[in-house]
Amino acid sequence: MIDPLPPSEYRSRRQQLLAQLAPCSAVLLPAAALRYRNRDAEYAFRQNSDFLYLSGFDEADALMLLLKNALEEVESILFVLSRDPAQEVWTGYRAGPEGAVEQFGFDRAFTLEQQAEQIPTLLADCERIYYPFSEQQGMATAIRGWCQQLQTQGRSSEAAPQQLANIEPLLHEMRLIKSSTEQQQMRRAGQICVQAHRLAMQNCRPGMFEYQLEADIRHSFAQQGCRFEAYGTIVGSGANGCVLHYTQNRDAMRDGDLVLIDAGCEQNGYAGDITRTFPVNGRFSADQKALYQCVLDAQQAAIAAITPGACFDEPHRAALEVLVTGLVELGLLDGEVEALIQDEAYKPFYMHRTSHWLGLDVHDVGDYRRKGESRLLLPGMVLTIEPGLYIAPDNEQVEARWRGIGIRIEDDVLVTEQGCEVLTQDAPKQVTDIEALMAQALAEQGGGVHD
Repeated sequence: MIDPLPPSEYRSRRQQLLAQLAPCSAVLLPAAALRYRNRDAEYAFRQNSDFLYLSGFDEADALMLLLKNALEEVESILFVLSRDPAQEVWTGYRAGPEGAVEQFGFDRAFTLEQQAEQIPTLLADCERIYYPFSEQQGMATAIRGWCQQLQTQGRSSEAAPQQLANIEPLLHEMRLIKSSTEQQQMRRAGQICVQAHRLAMQNCRPGMFEYQLEADIRHSFAQQGCRFEAYGTIVGSGANGCVLHYTQNRDAMRDGDLVLIDAGCEQNGYAGDITRTFPVNGRFSADQKALYQCVLDAQQAAIAAITPGACFDEPHRAALEVLVTGLVELGLLDGEVEALIQDEAYKPFYMHRTSHWLGLDVHDVGDYRRKGESRLLLPGMVLTIEPGLYIAPDNEQVEARWRGIGIRIEDDVLVTEQGCEVLTQDAPKQVTDIEALMAQALAEQGGGVHD
């Protein structure tokens, strides 16, 4: 695990955001709240990604206020839970207002109990308030209350902020381009994911249960300093690999089947996201190899299409052409490739897109289209490349030998000035590399069954 980002990085982001706003503007951004799994047992806390991006602050129920006055002077203020030694014995240490300033670089900080007193005064000279429209109605209600309070403090109605605006388009556009320090975090997340996927390949044996490989993956993440997954791990063997978001992970893995693992860690908030598909017994059958190579060729074509100035849709188009060509050659589709793509005849076998943004969220923020057109790729963007083929077990339109095979291959790719960098390249994906790694592990373990 590498160190979290320094407070100076978060301060720079807040200043960059405020620089885009007109004078006399304010930004209000709430932190995430604790959520309950059942009765009084809480889910592990995960900070709101926008709040984390601007603060690095990892406590619940906080509120961030950013101000830009008429002279274009800026200030960042944080409202946080107060220090409470008795409560901290049960739930852990809190930064308090002093820690918010000293540890996280905010200009000022107050307790949550001081919101009603402080916020109306702080908003007094603001003309526009930005906040995230995707938040529940509670934020808008709170803002109206503070504005009404301001009006009742002997001021004219014109003195209160008159405009509300959504901060998310500006903030999400910032998040789309990763800084050098963010790239370092994501590079490390990729390395941690690679080691976990290699371990799963090495430990896999017929007769194991899917949840045992899931346990290997999660253990590897934790051993490398990542306590949490970026999303629920998918371990789908046999026909389960045809279910895109299969997370039950409960079946025994059979000799002769493939297993699809889609798993990623969270490194200081940043997601890794890898999918690998490999044979449970360490050896691809001829049919499995043919389909797998088609997907791998499609992925390599998509990665080759990633370069600054290319449009976001270009990798998908490149992958689609290879996949459909392969399906025709294998007899799963019949017709001209171009016409089959136009008619979306491939959809029973490939029903999702090839890419999504990656960052603080596994399906990260940022527009995919601008004015109806696919947006251009820029250095600093990170996206996944994940083509797949899924032959449903009940698809009677194809020969029985193909049914129940699900394959996906996914890597994390950073757009660079020269082209791209595959952050997860070291996870084996060539047929020969996968088989060699699994054979070596079996030999080193004396051919025994993984317990």
